[in-house]
Amino acid sequence: MRPMYRSTRLLVLTVLLLIAALPVRRSFAAQTEKPRYGGELVFAVGGTPPSFDGHRETTFAMLHPLAPHYSTLLRFDPQAYPKIVGDVAEDKWTVSRDGLTYTFKIRKGIKFHDGSDLTSKDVKATYDKIIFPPEGVASARQASYGVVKSIEAPDPYTVVFQLKQISASFIANLASPWNFIYKADILAKDPRWYEKNVMGSGPFVFVEHVPGSYWTGKKNPNYYMKDRPYLDTFKAIFVRDTAPRVAAVRSGQALIEFRGFNPAAQEDIVKTLGKEAVVQESPWICNLTVTINSEKKPFNDPRVRRAMSLAIDRWNASKALSKISLMKYVGGVFRPGSQFATPEAELTKLAGFRKNIEASRKEARALLKAAGVPEGFSFTLKNRNVKEPYEVTGIYTIDQWRQIGLNVNHVMQEEGPYFNDLRQGNYDAAIDFACDFMDEPDLQLQKFLSAKKSPLNYGRYNDEVLDDLYDRQSRLTDKAERLKVLRQFEKRVLDEQAYQFHILWWQRIVPHWTKVQGWKITPSHYVNQDLRDVYLK
Repeated sequence: MRPMYRSTRLLVLTVLLLIAALPVRRSFAAQTEKPRYGGELVFAVGGTPPSFDGHRETTFAMLHPLAPHYSTLLRFDPQAYPKIVGDVAEDKWTVSRDGLTYTFKIRKGIKFHDGSDLTSKDVKATYDKIIFPPEGVASARQASYGVVKSIEAPDPYTVVFQLKQISASFIANLASPWNFIYKADILAKDPRWYEKNVMGSGPFVFVEHVPGSYWTGKKNPNYYMKDRPYLDTFKAIFVRDTAPRVAAVRSGQALIEFRGFNPAAQEDIVKTLGKEAVVQESPWICNLTVTINSEKKPFNDPRVRRAMSLAIDRWNASKALSKISLMKYVGGVFRPGSQFATPEAELTKLAGFRKNIEASRKEARALLKAAGVPEGFSFTLKNRNVKEPYEVTGIYTIDQWRQIGLNVNHVMQEEGPYFNDLRQGNYDAAIDFACDFMDEPDLQLQKFLSAKKSPLNYGRYNDEVLDDLYDRQSRLTDKAERLKVLRQFEKRVLDEQAYQFHILWWQRIVPHWTKVQGWKITPSHYVNQDLRDVYLK
């Protein structure tokens, strides 16, 4: 793909002019009524699936069109988030006294879309693939299950997980919306089959995929919940750029975009739809980070990485970008406002999070000089070709780096090449993201574990100190003690080594037509996407 270079300062000026022109935001309460059957839900997706494998991918562009085809072992109750309930598992499960053995009963009568029965064998095969993937098979969440010793299926409707140690987050991890239950017989023949094919047991059966255009599914008549789904069909239309995606919702071509729009787009849609508009808002367990290839010079020097973080004025970024993008909250490795968040008084002691930006940039320039990095040093920032919020954030970040003498090329990429380059280490620095389905350190920290432990660590470094801190915090049940270890982990990642560093956390705003009922926003755009509860007014 040809690199797309940007005149940074011109675009920054444009950004500021757009801020000044923004109208006042409004919010509308959602309407509810008795669910109705029938109809087709058309929704927009701001990207395309790199593959169809939920165990491999990390992007909403895969999850939103594919989640309706699959079931999971457990799930979050969308009406009472973050309450966890059973999906293919019954709602009650047992835990041994020592906290090391979890036993789940599988619902009888659940069928895959090919008519075969779903049993404990399929659940075991699914989690074996996630936790103990065979060579050549990528598992994005393998690090989340390092506590699992073994998985057994003693009978067709019982699954037993044996842990190495106590884990406070284990049940939450089992409720991951990415953990699609796959068919054991298919995985036995080809563990990569699901990268290019679809066959689950969810509320909707796959119909058609036209790459870059749309994805369709139809009601599963054999779904285990006999009164669901309500919809006859759904259609996901792929619209990468924000403006045409807003236009699609505004015109009714699509009734909703589940991920979220920026405040300006919200106002545009509400102004057009009037009483036909509903706006749902929530904090968001998502952030954009800068990831740096620590295998390349001069980025293997922590002084250089620290300087790059010190240059970014996050506090002014929050004021500016929150008015035109999803970006909003200044925070460390945990979502601001969550129970694990670092208080501002402590956060501002970390490199890159101080409020005196001139002092920070002075230190940054001194660090670059000490590391032998010449004035005007040039490198490439690779970024995801999703305008909101990736491009605007990349533009802002590049402008910050230029103020300490770094010359940066901005390369925007489609999902496939973007993720492949990150996985292969074919980059200098990149705008990466971290989005999770709940606030939980075991989830938020796995991106920062050693690369040999976590496929999500694109920085390509190995750090036994971080790995040890991660294991320690995961075993602690006393919150105060756990927080002490979490602060040590955060300081090493963001301040001492600056391996990867957050820019801002997001705000979630979903304006949609009142016709869409039965969907409730959560702090995660990964949760509640199987569409089984959605109906049209």
